[in-house]
Amino acid sequence: MELTVNSDEHFMREAIRQAEIAFEEGEIPVGAVVVCQKKIIAKAYNQTERLNDVTAHAEMIAITSAANHLGGKYLKDCSLYVSLEPCGMCAGALNWSQIDHLVYALSDEKRGYNKINPNMIHPKTTVKSGLLANDSKKLLDEFFAKLRSK
Repeated sequence: MELTVNSDEHFMREAIRQAEIAFEEGEIPVGAVVVCQKKIIAKAYNQTERLNDVTAHAEMIAITSAANHLGGKYLKDCSLYVSLEPCGMCAGALNWSQIDHLVYALSDEKRGYNKINPNMIHPKTTVKSGLLANDSKKLLDEFFAKLRSK
């Protein structure tokens, strides 16, 4: 199967690349990209350890970066690709941003917004899940296995 540029898979691979950077820096490996008009306008990865900030999730950083890029607080006509299902905090921010599309790789059975409240995402936001879930799971499993072995 050929990977086309500007496909959901292409953008999710970019999010997973961001998660790999987080992994290399000792952060929980979650990455995110915001896409507008088929162009990546923001890239981010978890930086809670680096910034000593519990809110420094990949999604939050990507939302802020994208809003700055666009010059406004709303992310209408944008899509967020993230390697792990957003938590409640990030889902709330996505709701307020009014993002059009959310695509996430792996469901988070413990802290994902669907576990807390599946209605947290803006009602007009379309959601797609499961894209490259195995790639994200492999990275997270490796990260937590390393932590447990210390």
